[in-house]
Amino acid sequence: MVDEGLFRFVRSSLPEPPARVLEVGAGAGELAAALAGGGYDVVAVDPEGSGDVRPVALLDLDEPEGSFDAAVAVVSLHHVEPLDESCAHLARLLRPGSRLVVDEFDMAAFDERAAAWRLEQSGDHEHDAAEQVAHMRGHLHSLARVRAALEPFFALSEPVRGPYLYRWGLGPEYRASELELIVAGALPPTGARFSGVRR
Repeated sequence: MVDEGLFRFVRSSLPEPPARVLEVGAGAGELAAALAGGGYDVVAVDPEGSGDVRPVALLDLDEPEGSFDAAVAVVSLHHVEPLDESCAHLARLLRPGSRLVVDEFDMAAFDERAAAWRLEQSGDHEHDAAEQVAHMRGHLHSLARVRAALEPFFALSEPVRGPYLYRWGLGPEYRASELELIVAGALPPTGARFSGVRR
């Protein structure tokens, strides 16, 4: 099921259908299916894709240059390797003036407070918060690193920060409590959304 707030953000940032949209890191394809149902021509890719999601890494996607009107990357770019080359390839696939829509998990903001809260909510008493933070920061790209890889090719908006942890194996019923703790300064905002325009 696609998060309603996420879908509104993505849809409001895209050109009108039937624009051709590339989804990077599409997972099981729920968002791609929702966009296709709204009239978009969607190509969804994921290294572990199946069904309507092509099982291919971004860097290996063989499509003509400038063949997409927009691209969407939902919690995927922090995993992409090699990051710089993949972002350059993404830029080549988009025509000048097209829109990039990004929803990310900010690794640098994910601290022990965030890890401990998420582990507690999920009932996970086996993992240590500090170890989880160190592990994830050790192999995933930070938001700053992702933006640095995109900036040579895209004019990027400032990120809008907000809750993300509720989407990581918890559920929408946890969003309000996470947001309340963020507002109170007890949790960092680990989610970030921004868009870009292909130069």
